[in-house]
Amino acid sequence: MPLAADSLSYPEPARTMTLDECKKNMGGNAQVYIKSRFSVCTAQQVTTVWATSNGTVGTSTYYVYIRGSVPKETDRTMTFDYDVTGFTAIGTTGVAGLKIGLKGTVPKSWPSTAKPVLGSTLPVTKTWPQMQAAPHYTHTLRYAPGQGNGSGAADAIFAVYQPEITSTLPAGWIGESPATGKPFMFAPRWDAGAYLRNSTGAGNPANRGGAVFSVVATLQYSSKSGAPEKAVADHIKQAFTSPKTTKPLNALKDVPGDNVDQPLNRLYLDQKRHDRNRAVAVRECRRYWGDKYAEGGKDCDEFPFASTNQGAAIEEYDVHVEKKNYSVMPLDAVQNRAAGTLLAGFYMNNRIIDGPDDAFIVKID
Repeated sequence: MPLAADSLSYPEPARTMTLDECKKNMGGNAQVYIKSRFSVCTAQQVTTVWATSNGTVGTSTYYVYIRGSVPKETDRTMTFDYDVTGFTAIGTTGVAGLKIGLKGTVPKSWPSTAKPVLGSTLPVTKTWPQMQAAPHYTHTLRYAPGQGNGSGAADAIFAVYQPEITSTLPAGWIGESPATGKPFMFAPRWDAGAYLRNSTGAGNPANRGGAVFSVVATLQYSSKSGAPEKAVADHIKQAFTSPKTTKPLNALKDVPGDNVDQPLNRLYLDQKRHDRNRAVAVRECRRYWGDKYAEGGKDCDEFPFASTNQGAAIEEYDVHVEKKNYSVMPLDAVQNRAAGTLLAGFYMNNRIIDGPDDAFIVKID
């Protein structure tokens, strides 16, 4: 028997990542690994070709792994764990005198008036042997609330966090020095939305709100037998894979929400538009299934969700969009409400803010 809607909960996203996880997922050509909006990693291989006036005599390599995380839901602090590992040297080298520098900077903030608070553990510069002996550093970054845009709603601050790695050759060696690498890191975001968790800071107003990395979140629904949201998952799958078979009829229908090029944006603050999305969806259910579409314990399910800007009434707010580019279907009310409960949990757990500055997609397994 499916679980009652009020007993469901959407899984909490991971907030930490081990170094081994980062290494495993950064193999091959991977530039970044996203475990969740609260846990990402990047890496860079640094290879030095050692040369004298007589030519190349050796090579050396080390790797820097950088894990970004928001460890605590009740703390706005982001942490960046730097690990220098995989030291190898072949041939004749001067690695004993090679200086390795680690730095984390914030070259940009939006709004530009927002002031970052960076931890003091970086920058650090050590020789190869010293770095081998002490290879781990944790750098922190936070912004105080009250500095963002939409202070009454999201109080959102966006920033660029840029890791930087330098290798400086000892005297007597020929080559680029210092050589600098800047691995990619997802942009962090802070908010203090009153409709999200930790909106009061648990008694500490200076810590209200939270932080995420600016990646498109993924809402996972299951179409497997016994899944409490199965009917809704099946509906969404049909909307993605066979949109022209769904109602309302539209030969050009291409329902958004299944890829990062056509994501969904949360609609929370405009209740009137939310209600209009629902009204249009119900109107179409009545048009195709009659006034008694709800008989037998059914709801009018719509996708994209009424709680998104892409909901059924979007064409009334944006004249440039494809008309009737959504799907409605009468579905079992219990499963429809279960899906709604999971959606609400997803929004909350992933700190999805209202409007175009945040986005998510839906995947069906």
